[in-house]
Amino acid sequence: MLQTLPADAAPETTKPPLTLRLCQPRGFCAGVDRAIQIVVLAIKKYGAPVYVRHEIVHNRYVVEGLQNLGAVFIEELDEIPPEHNQSPVVFSAHGVPKSVPADATERNLFYLDATCPLVSKVHKQAIRHYRHGRHVLLIGHAGHPEVIGTMGQLPEGAVTLIETDEDVRRFVPQDPEALGFVTQTTLSVEDTAHILEALQERFPAMQAPAAESICYATTNRQEAVKETAPGVDLYLVVGAPNSSNSRRLVEVAERAGARMSLLVQRASEIPWNDVGDIKTLGLSAGASAPEIIVDEIIDAFKARFEVTVDLAITATETEDFPVMRVLRDVELTKADMAFVNGER
Repeated sequence: MLQTLPADAAPETTKPPLTLRLCQPRGFCAGVDRAIQIVVLAIKKYGAPVYVRHEIVHNRYVVEGLQNLGAVFIEELDEIPPEHNQSPVVFSAHGVPKSVPADATERNLFYLDATCPLVSKVHKQAIRHYRHGRHVLLIGHAGHPEVIGTMGQLPEGAVTLIETDEDVRRFVPQDPEALGFVTQTTLSVEDTAHILEALQERFPAMQAPAAESICYATTNRQEAVKETAPGVDLYLVVGAPNSSNSRRLVEVAERAGARMSLLVQRASEIPWNDVGDIKTLGLSAGASAPEIIVDEIIDAFKARFEVTVDLAITATETEDFPVMRVLRDVELTKADMAFVNGER
């Protein structure tokens, strides 16, 4: 029997189905988590302001949240007013050249170094090459804070940045038998392997670092994207434009078979008019992106689609990097930890 709807009743609309392939692991890594905790703990222990040299991590949402707590972000130490020279200054997770803590000491500043332990490991590897009489080749991206920090561990001229195949071809060492390499921790595993292969072909005596430079979180997130990207209509990566590891995830998704891959910082940046008719969505987040933004993006799709979430678990991360001893007497409350995890 045909039922006639009242004139003012709109027919029920059915949302189109969407399969969402959600990566795990994704988002905050142990180094990012530690860096954020250091700022929060410093504010709790010493009070505001706490100065932070450079963005503590490359995520505007996190930075704004820390600003609300009392963090003041600066680019150089001379921006700290003289009346605040007893306030703590935190160095970002990306690492800094040796000249920065030396400058802080000269200015009688109290500093807390939030450099990721895995970045510090690369610094030590570069120094070890140098002490063995090797010229250091750093595979990385020019201008990235981590690259600036790593190059700044050694005297000027001791490190050559290798960014492209052309850099490999142009490089002429003083002694081809005395070379060692390290890499930026957030690079694409595949791109790094390609450049490294070209370097090893030209300089077979080049020495490797004592341990892998690309960090576990970068590798894990790229592997998860590789596994979930084939056949995906749209792949979204949550992250900032200046986040190297997030940009690499976009590239990995495209190479692994996603029809389209985009980097977004918030749900408001999703270009709905360009999304079109999609059936499968991939979703991951760079190592400095909080989980709350992933949830925000999932909710935005649920408002438009009948979403089925397929959780793709490719690795389990158990790493935990403790904060420095001077902050361990400060207790993080449940509310503090919620903030550290991006919930506020």
